[in-house]
Amino acid sequence: MAKPIVDGLEHDLEGRAAVVRLNVMSEVGSRAARQYGVRSMPTLIIFDGDGNIVETSVGVPNRKSVVTQVIGLAE
Repeated sequence: MAKPIVDGLEHDLEGRAAVVRLNVMSEVGSRAARQYGVRSMPTLIIFDGDGNIVETSVGVPNRKSVVTQVIGLAE
């Protein structure tokens, strides 16, 4: 359900931000989920350029809202 939206985010943010998908069933994904307190999927975490969490949302993301927020961070 969220895959087409995340695909769109990758397209919209190409060259401006990295979109990283993690499978929480993998070792790396499982560690990241524990580190960032992910309890439900999908979970979207937006980081600023310094690696600080700016936003965390659970559920299918709103593509337009995410793009607007990320582009605002980059300016």
